[in-house]
Amino acid sequence: MSNPVLVEVTRGQLVESRHRGMVSVIDADGASVMALGEVTTPVFQRSAVKSMQALALVESGAADAYGFGDKELALACASHSGEPEHMRLAGDMAGRAGLTEADFECGCHWSSHLPVLVDQARAGEMPDQLGNNCSGKHAGFLCLSCHAGVDHHGYVGYDHFVQSTIRGVMADLTGAALGHDNCGTDGCSIPTYAAPLDRIAHGFARMTSGVGLGPERAKAAQRLISACMAEPFYVAGTARACTELMQLAPGRIFAKTGAEGVFCATLPEKGYGIALKCEDGSTRGAEAMVGAVLAKLFVDDQELSQKLTSWTEKRLRNWNKIEVGMIRPAGELA
Repeated sequence: MSNPVLVEVTRGQLVESRHRGMVSVIDADGASVMALGEVTTPVFQRSAVKSMQALALVESGAADAYGFGDKELALACASHSGEPEHMRLAGDMAGRAGLTEADFECGCHWSSHLPVLVDQARAGEMPDQLGNNCSGKHAGFLCLSCHAGVDHHGYVGYDHFVQSTIRGVMADLTGAALGHDNCGTDGCSIPTYAAPLDRIAHGFARMTSGVGLGPERAKAAQRLISACMAEPFYVAGTARACTELMQLAPGRIFAKTGAEGVFCATLPEKGYGIALKCEDGSTRGAEAMVGAVLAKLFVDDQELSQKLTSWTEKRLRNWNKIEVGMIRPAGELA
């Protein structure tokens, strides 16, 4: 079985490029609502599962011990753009545990928000680890380790308390076996696991609905999802897809992207978990896919469905602002 074409890119009246993909939507009881492509294929979840990785921060009591509110919890689930607000908050989170930027183990990169990047270059500033898109997650890891009384050094390692705890949480949520055999290393140096796409979707359905989870885990999961929806800027940033999707329908959509064309989402009012991958790893393909899936799932709300459709269908313009084509859903997402 080959994955279907779910996104087309046009130029003039012709299709110039196509993106194939996989989509799984699972309800609170574990039943399939939508399945397109090879949804049982193991997929590296990358940053799309940061909310799962942040569960132990809340469950352990560390989030409350350090006084974390919605902004801090949203940043712990974030792939942020490295805007000043993101960097300040990541540093503040670690500071509450008595740590500094030097204690992070995520590495450095420039801001992905162009105005900030230009300002950094003009000022001759070198990026530090607070500007890493994963610094909020890593601040959460550091706080989890310190709260547990465990040496935080090497917290990105497979056998460290932090990663072992996260692995157990994610295995419980998804029902997937996670170990050395399906483990890779993510961009921020922590382990990342390949799990079947439909199991990832089911994990998110359980997080948003609480079905099949113990009371404390259900409470922690819903607190994280709610925090992200309440503070979408801290999940991504200015003009970012995750932020914009959550702003389109406040409190009704949680969405989180990951590298290589992965996207996960939940619809709390429906109890749905969503996981998808653009097969070629394209961000533009994954964003069009998630927008189209959400539009279909909200078909009973015509106003919101139309907003999502309009967001999904991107008009392409050249340097002279002349419209030359568009990105649009195709096949069963059209």
